[in-house]
Amino acid sequence: MPHSELTVETAPKSLTEITRPVTDWVSQAGVFEGLLTLFIQHTSASLTIQENADPDVQRDLVAFFNRLVPENDPLYIHTTEGPDDMPAHIKAALTQVSLSIPVRQGRLGLGTWQGIYIFEHRAQAHRRRVLLHLIGES
Repeated sequence: MPHSELTVETAPKSLTEITRPVTDWVSQAGVFEGLLTLFIQHTSASLTIQENADPDVQRDLVAFFNRLVPENDPLYIHTTEGPDDMPAHIKAALTQVSLSIPVRQGRLGLGTWQGIYIFEHRAQAHRRRVLLHLIGES
């Protein structure tokens, strides 16, 4: 079964699109019909499928989550790694650490305006690892 690891440099508190490297890998894997699973190996970042036509969508999502889960909440006990750490864990818990995407006729089954993103929840840039696993028939 084909598998790989994608390493991505993220910007602070942002969505980093990874659709192109994932699409390229799937097309080289030789699977015609199947299922792709992506899994991020981190607890302060997540994965999402979102609109990739208008960057305002990504900005609005980041702003919404920052309002929903603010830094420096006095109720947080886990503050060892800074004021953005516990909010990052909460945001990751509210979103997804894995995605499943159908592969049809050798291509990802994404809709017209859908892109795959790493949702970085920390206030600094990070190097994030995403595991890719593809099962199916050639």
